[in-house]
Amino acid sequence: MSRPILFLDVDGPLSPYAAEPGTLSEGYTTLAAPEGGWAAEGNQGLSVRRRPARVRLDPEHGRELLLLDYELCWATSWMADANRWLAPVLGLPFVDFGAALFQDRPDGVHWKTAPLVEHARGRPFAWVDDEQSDLDQAYVTAHHRAPGLLHHVNPRIGLRADDFGALAAFARSLGAGATP
Repeated sequence: MSRPILFLDVDGPLSPYAAEPGTLSEGYTTLAAPEGGWAAEGNQGLSVRRRPARVRLDPEHGRELLLLDYELCWATSWMADANRWLAPVLGLPFVDFGAALFQDRPDGVHWKTAPLVEHARGRPFAWVDDEQSDLDQAYVTAHHRAPGLLHHVNPRIGLRADDFGALAAFARSLGAGATP
């Protein structure tokens, strides 16, 4: 059996943007993507940003994610820019959201949901994000024939040990040999 896919968002799970000052656990570092970096490259990702993007990351998360028995894949509006600016921490393939990027849907399903289901092509997956809803779970259940875990992470605290444990348990339930 091939490994399940782990779709990973940046803002919220990896970079707890809503954290109150002084509340992040030890180990976080702040990175800043250069001003105009995306626009200058002609990328479609976050090219609308004009100021540096400040991202708080815990390098230990990269090591912990790589221990999980998943095929890791960015599921972030950063798209390819995640590899350029965050690769020193993780460096993963990415989902190209194309025209769906930031496009509201009339049914209330998150703009990432359908592209992630399409990208998975029937493979089991876990999606780590801070913006999923019951509508997204219903969409995955109706449109994806394999198991799909939508794992919500609080954007005030980011990924924690219990999140890694839940992801490892899901992979194990599929017959993969993930370790926490």
